Amino acid sequence: MNRIHRSKSAPYWCAIFSLAAVLIGPLVLRAADGATINYRRIFKGSNPEFIEIKIGEDGSATYDIRQLSEDADPQPFDVSATVRAKIFELAGELHDFEGLDLDVHRKIADLGQKTLRYEKAGEVHETHYNYTLDRTAMQLALVFEGLFQQQRDLMVLEQKLKYDRLGVNDALHQFEQDLGQHTIPEPERLLPVLDRIAADSRVVDVARKLSRALAERIRTSSSSEGAAPQPASSHP
Repeated sequence: MNRIHRSKSAPYWCAIFSLAAVLIGPLVLRAADGATINYRRIFKGSNPEFIEIKIGEDGSATYDIRQLSEDADPQPFDVSATVRAKIFELAGELHDFEGLDLDVHRKIADLGQKTLRYEKAGEVHETHYNYTLDRTAMQLALVFEGLFQQQRDLMVLEQKLKYDRLGVNDALHQFEQDLGQHTIPEPERLLPVLDRIAADSRVVDVARKLSRALAERIRTSSSSEGAAPQPASSHP
């Protein structure tokens, strides 16, 4: 009887599994084929010479910050849904870079070759420029440059705390300067390392005090604004 019961119910469960595949399948495909916005800046002779940040529609994000002589080493990092949505909104206003010419085509100083690239399910649109007057493109580049600056400050603070505690104070002053320019999209990402510096008795007292002050400044700003600071308007 049990064998007969299972046999009769098999078509029912097969139908359920088939329906689930139909419903879930497109969601899996959309996640796998989600769009990616890529920002790259190459500026020979600067430090760093190479910056590349990729933001995925699925929430993924990687950065690669290095000199051109170094091997590629993209690393994952966290980007909030708010910043990610802003990036895709601006890219959308630029028609995902399809057939887009941003460069001013004038003889000006080398400001670094910038590349904006859109990829989705085999569809690729890419544009390059040294300098642009397009305000939307400028704003998008500023978001990416802000993410770069934020990640570099975080990396430097982490490295100094681990290998060069006497250099922590200088790194904190650099972060303070960047914070004052209001270009860092999510300064709260640095709160964990700032709190560790403030609590580390091996770090000089002046650096610990500065770290506490910066952390308090970020927490107060985040609490009063209710959101991460937006990048200021300037030319990247």
